[in-house]
Amino acid sequence: MTVVDINRLLGPLPYDEVASRDPAGLVGELDRLRIDSACVVHTHAVYGDPRDGNESLTAVEETDGVRLRPVPVLIPGPLGTAEWQGSGGLVRLCPGEHRWSLTGGYALALAAALARTRTTVLLGWETVTAAEIDQLASALPTLRIILTGTGYRSLREIAELMDRHAELYVDTSTLAGHLQVEWFAGRYGARRVLFGTGAPVTDDAGPRYQLDTLALPDSETALIAGGNALRLLGEAEDP
Repeated sequence: MTVVDINRLLGPLPYDEVASRDPAGLVGELDRLRIDSACVVHTHAVYGDPRDGNESLTAVEETDGVRLRPVPVLIPGPLGTAEWQGSGGLVRLCPGEHRWSLTGGYALALAAALARTRTTVLLGWETVTAAEIDQLASALPTLRIILTGTGYRSLREIAELMDRHAELYVDTSTLAGHLQVEWFAGRYGARRVLFGTGAPVTDDAGPRYQLDTLALPDSETALIAGGNALRLLGEAEDP
């Protein structure tokens, strides 16, 4: 099966020395864990200025756009990263880190542009509230949102959101509870669960081992491993 890490950081961390501080080190980590490719956000875009971090991804796209798939961080409004000019693919929104409202006027305008262009959003559960996600998804029901960093403490809130909104997805980075991934796949379908590690902030070996031991049919595991990511990236058709 093809394995695509939908949620990965590239670059140095302000508090730790990590192998993925540069593209060569990150590719080495992917090789070690048998991960075919990763959608990468630059750490400078999360912990610093997104314009600098996004620019750092340009060289990655030119040299290793197969193994490392660049994911820009966007900020709405006149002090943000300018209007979205892309089409399809994946972007990350960090309202908590960069201090802007997910449901403000500028944010809704940006989200509407992303929905029109079928661009998928990575959104950290810890950076927003369930009410904000509900408001955004209600206003833009075709916007595809992958919630990252979820866990057992948030299951009730996430279940209610996913029951209400068909284009909400989860990644596996922190779904470490017993049969938690299987529960999501059983209730919502495997197509709404994507392999992601959140590394190096969160562990990568655990989610990768979990992928090999899921109590699911091979066809569903393959969707979670990489099929869903490729579909949302526009590289595969709906199953």
